[in-house]
Amino acid sequence: MTKDFKGGRGIFDIDLSVHEGEIFGLVGINGSGKTTMIRHLMGFLRPQHGRCQIMRRDCWQQAARLKNAIGYIPGEISFPEVGSGIDFFKLQAAYREARNMKRAEKLCERFNLDASANLRRMSKGMKQKTAIVTAFMSDPKILLLDEGTTGLDPLMQKVFTDLVKEERHRGKTVFMSSHMFDELENSCDRVAFLKNGHLIDIVELSQLRGNERVKEYKLGFANNQDFRSFLEHRFKVVARHDEHCQATIDIPDEDINELFRVLAVRNVSYITQKPQTLESYFKEKYNASEVAWS
Repeated sequence: MTKDFKGGRGIFDIDLSVHEGEIFGLVGINGSGKTTMIRHLMGFLRPQHGRCQIMRRDCWQQAARLKNAIGYIPGEISFPEVGSGIDFFKLQAAYREARNMKRAEKLCERFNLDASANLRRMSKGMKQKTAIVTAFMSDPKILLLDEGTTGLDPLMQKVFTDLVKEERHRGKTVFMSSHMFDELENSCDRVAFLKNGHLIDIVELSQLRGNERVKEYKLGFANNQDFRSFLEHRFKVVARHDEHCQATIDIPDEDINELFRVLAVRNVSYITQKPQTLESYFKEKYNASEVAWS
């Protein structure tokens, strides 16, 4: 799928599929194409090349039918002049032919949202909570969440992440973008990386740490002599603190045996391995990618 806005802006040759019942994350710096992708899924934009489908239905041609199965949080929230949050929920319920407002009420309680407030006078955080309740209140099969935690405090971010994971356990499919690596790492099954509108990698979170080819170790030595002699070896030192006889190194898997051979004849106070995170993996892939602006 391609949408070229010219000047290097847009999304280019995107080819991915999301499995039913998974949480799929999308990450990239501002302007990388995350919102553009989600707007295509919502049927707001039509690809210039290729196609975009949800449940085997064309997102552009059958957008109206698909919207009844989709819960959506936009990246930029703007409400119509309809009064309070409750008024807006009732409008959405009528549009989706919902029978009652019980789920909306429970979600308001969960997010500590006073929905009786006027939409126009709500804070950014309250507007975000209102958008969240709107997306989830109809119990949709598909959730498209564009930066769903923007404006939320850390406590509410956790409430949101817990809710998303609960929906996955109920068989829902979630496609979410975020700039918060912790949020994606704690909730997603897979995460796609975007750079300049190009898909540069898709990683399975369950395999992330097992796929490390280069590991990071933090080493502490009992005395300055052992510390200094260790530094004479050609390991890649990424940080050092001479006053504490401490060094942090990056080392490929094939050199692990050599590392422990060197350490065996020195007085080591401690050694810890720093696990790879989604953020560190993304930075590694992002810096290694040579995808340029079109």
